[in-house]
Amino acid sequence: MTQDISRNANRFVIFSVFFSARAYYPVLAILFIDLGLTLDQFVMLNLIWALTIFLFEVPSGALADTIGRRRLLIAASVLMIVEMLCLLFAPRDAGLLLLVFCIINRICSGLSEACASGADEALAYDSLPAENRAHAWDHLLAKVMRWRSLGFVVAMIVGGLLYDAQAVNLLLPAAWHIDSTIAHRLPVILVLLQALVCLVITLRMVEPHHSAAGSPLAHAFKLTVDTARWVFTNPKTLVVILVGVALDSIVRNFATINSSYYRLIELPEWTYGFFGAALGVLGWFVPGIAKRLNARFSLLTNLGLIALLTLIGLLALVPAWRIYGVVPALLLMTTMGLLGFTVSRVLHQEADSARRATVLSVKGLIFNLGYGLFSLGFSLLLASFPATPEGMALRNALLWQAPLFALLIGALLIWAFYRLRAKPGLRGDDR
Repeated sequence: MTQDISRNANRFVIFSVFFSARAYYPVLAILFIDLGLTLDQFVMLNLIWALTIFLFEVPSGALADTIGRRRLLIAASVLMIVEMLCLLFAPRDAGLLLLVFCIINRICSGLSEACASGADEALAYDSLPAENRAHAWDHLLAKVMRWRSLGFVVAMIVGGLLYDAQAVNLLLPAAWHIDSTIAHRLPVILVLLQALVCLVITLRMVEPHHSAAGSPLAHAFKLTVDTARWVFTNPKTLVVILVGVALDSIVRNFATINSSYYRLIELPEWTYGFFGAALGVLGWFVPGIAKRLNARFSLLTNLGLIALLTLIGLLALVPAWRIYGVVPALLLMTTMGLLGFTVSRVLHQEADSARRATVLSVKGLIFNLGYGLFSLGFSLLLASFPATPEGMALRNALLWQAPLFALLIGALLIWAFYRLRAKPGLRGDDR
């Protein structure tokens, strides 16, 4: 009997919101720092996270295309639970033992991301009606981005408030007041509950049929090699991935250390969540803007616009204006939504069903490799500057990254222009 796959789209939306909009994001960097790590140790942990994804991203995508996307999503949810348990029970100021807990947390997080990356979108895409599927995907992608933005609004506000013991104690009777050591674990507990919701949702998903389903594991290796070759020989996928990784790595690195930047510009900790929520509100409008831009302008024009906005944001971070420095931070992180929509749209239109999850995993592998390498470079940059006075190393690192990014993205856009010239019809829905 054929199982009903029509509800997979809504389940994909729910999974994406609870998996992505995590309540500890507004305090992610200072959460690890307050446990007893330094900022450069935290950045190096993100390198471990990115390398884990690099090693398992494509194999997991190929497995999703062979043994099933649903199974990989269930595994991602279980790993998310383990990841949160490690962070919940990590001992404070415990030196090497703390570092071991944090490394296990980052490895589980990377494995979870690798399992989910591509598998969720591929399952949802193949669950849509075959007729006019590309148009339906644009609609679903805009919908999931909006709901994810709403999820971020709630998660950022709640997570930021929970991390501040004074804010929590305002809501509690005097006999129940807690100290900061307990408050700092509350966002982690909330994300653990989100992971349990993800597990329930993935268990209820139905695997849609696709041409590679049920193939032997040996097929996964061949599919990986063939797909990687296709990605690097298709002009559009090559351009969107290479330009995309340059944009994604620098913005995502800032997104992981933004709470340290907020401390630098002297924002109170309880406000971090509200600025994260403001980003979520902005994100509600981004899909509609991205959809119109992609329908009207060429791929290269859209990438150039995103690059320009990113460069403006990076340059405006350098002065680290007190309080008002949050404006370029929000601008910079908003570009991730524009980039995500553009990249996803191009890859889904270019890839066929049999290797869709593998294509998305190749993209994820390259993006996370780029992010990991940038994290390593940024960590070394931080370590090369004096740590005193407080915040000076971060100020100097922000100063150096802007011109380096300008040179790199300029060269890539010039290369992309010549690479795409031979391929006609790159405007609007013809791309």
